[in-house]
Amino acid sequence: MRHLTPSTSPDLLVGTQTGDDAAVWRLDDERALVATADFITPVVDDARTWGRVAAANSVSDVYAMGARPLFALNLVGWNTEALATELLDEVLAGGDDIAAEAGFVVAGGHTIDDPEPKYGMAVVGEVSPDRVLTNAGLEPGQELVLTKPLGVGVITTAIKADAAPADAAAAAVASMCRLNAPASEAALDAGATGCTDVTGFGLLGHLGRMVLESGVDAELEFGSVPFLPGAVELARDGMVPGGSRRNLAWIDERLDSGGHDEVSRLLLADAQTSGGLVFGVPAGEGAGVVTTLARSGHTAAVIGRTLLGAGSIRVR
Repeated sequence: MRHLTPSTSPDLLVGTQTGDDAAVWRLDDERALVATADFITPVVDDARTWGRVAAANSVSDVYAMGARPLFALNLVGWNTEALATELLDEVLAGGDDIAAEAGFVVAGGHTIDDPEPKYGMAVVGEVSPDRVLTNAGLEPGQELVLTKPLGVGVITTAIKADAAPADAAAAAVASMCRLNAPASEAALDAGATGCTDVTGFGLLGHLGRMVLESGVDAELEFGSVPFLPGAVELARDGMVPGGSRRNLAWIDERLDSGGHDEVSRLLLADAQTSGGLVFGVPAGEGAGVVTTLARSGHTAAVIGRTLLGAGSIRVR
């Protein structure tokens, strides 16, 4: 989760973000550095694709804070006795693919022996101090925009069980590899004040933390939330990751589900890998953001609004 905690350092602009190990340091009046780190276990069988997904996931928090990535260091856990070095080469090549697409440099990294393979990046980015987006910046009366469909956790669970239809798997992979750079730019251009990426804590978890930190409530329109092809059907067939259930349990006491059934609630809490951004923009600006992002291939949607409150979420 992206949770801001206070800092006593005069150079630490907005504090550390526990869970994602991200922070922003002011260099001067025009520049600040964002530092973040993340890594994941395999979510797909193809090594290069996993590398792309992991790298896109790692750089996501930089975009969620309104920054652009500058360079990264690879973080690798590898079972050298069970896995060929050639596979690791493919994983790292996938990371290089994302770095080239995003315009940052992979400047090295570190590898350790690990029974379970892991890959990700520590990423450093740059942002103007007056354009930093945080998860504590939502204001009452804003429209909430989600920039990628939900359902990645459901579909990757089905992939691991050899139960995912080919079109659903392909849609999930494409979504996970899609960078959040255009979404970040669109958020800033539309006057967003609060933003987070939607990853393992799910939409309800990340948004629940945002409304709590911002001191507002959120009202979601379930019918407006986009889902990946096949995700709803797979969830109803029981393909729900354990993390989604934990996410739902965390928000439960602050959630008014509006009569929606458990599967619907679990879909909103679905544990994402390399998910989209969710942010608040002034009323009337959301439709323009959705149109702008459609040009870059994003399936974004206005999913609700913020209200006066103290950290609750209502689903209609």
